[in-house]
Amino acid sequence: MDITKLATEKRNPDTINIDELSTLEVVKKIHEADLGVASCITPVLSEIGTVAEKVVEAFEAGGRLIYIGAGTSGRLGVLDASECPPTYGTDPNLVVGLIAGGDYALQHAIEGAEDDFDLGKKDLQKVNVTKKDVVVAIAASGRTPYCLGAMEYAKNQGAFTAAVVCSLHSPMEHAADTSITVVTGPEVVTGSTRMKAGTAQKLVLNMISTTSMIKWGKVYSNLMVDVQPTNAKLKQRAKNIIIEAAGVSEKEAEQALKEQDGNTKAAIFQLVTGVSPDEAKKHLEQQNGRLKEAIKNYTQK
Repeated sequence: MDITKLATEKRNPDTINIDELSTLEVVKKIHEADLGVASCITPVLSEIGTVAEKVVEAFEAGGRLIYIGAGTSGRLGVLDASECPPTYGTDPNLVVGLIAGGDYALQHAIEGAEDDFDLGKKDLQKVNVTKKDVVVAIAASGRTPYCLGAMEYAKNQGAFTAAVVCSLHSPMEHAADTSITVVTGPEVVTGSTRMKAGTAQKLVLNMISTTSMIKWGKVYSNLMVDVQPTNAKLKQRAKNIIIEAAGVSEKEAEQALKEQDGNTKAAIFQLVTGVSPDEAKKHLEQQNGRLKEAIKNYTQK
């Protein structure tokens, strides 16, 4: 594999002498490089929107969002997937993160895993990919065999495929139904794509999952109303969300949350409409958990 022409592998002329700078000067150089990352995403916002729409369609059809990648890219996918259940109350199997080499690879480098074309296919077979799913392959170079194998298999199963890459005209870009190609350029330390490329990938994955959850009814206004109050901080957050959304006291919020067994969304509906806890659950279920639609539907009766 010839990677010498990849922008992510070229030397950054602004950091040629970085090893001669003071500690603060090194920090400033890294910061200066990072400042341009967000603007690199601007040209591909339409593609990000397309992928998010496909994810919502998948959710509504009983499908999933599956991230797959190796090394840093794989870890970022696993991170984004693992944050969805506590933030949005989703089933852990709704957003899946797969990394070459498995869970052990989250903390250790697995020699040769990213070069295994068939391994990408096998990992998707293990989670039974179908045409209902959206598979997002992540790789800075856009050339990772593990990802290419996964994409080929996903397409053969009829799944929608997307690529999040940082190099133009890559094999993954050409293989994907939609490619999100964020050209971040040479890294501060040559080839260290955990830096600018990794930051860009994290921003893109944030956009995909967050936009999908918003459009799927997991957010009311800008409040995470499906938050799972599983610890002290999240219990307080749930109460604060109820207070904001329903305009009630902390005591009322706490009581409604208790009556709804920790279901923040149902507690809000109950307080806003004045219905019983059971009625609140029923009305929400009728609107597939979409709180704003449920309140609107109830108040217009």
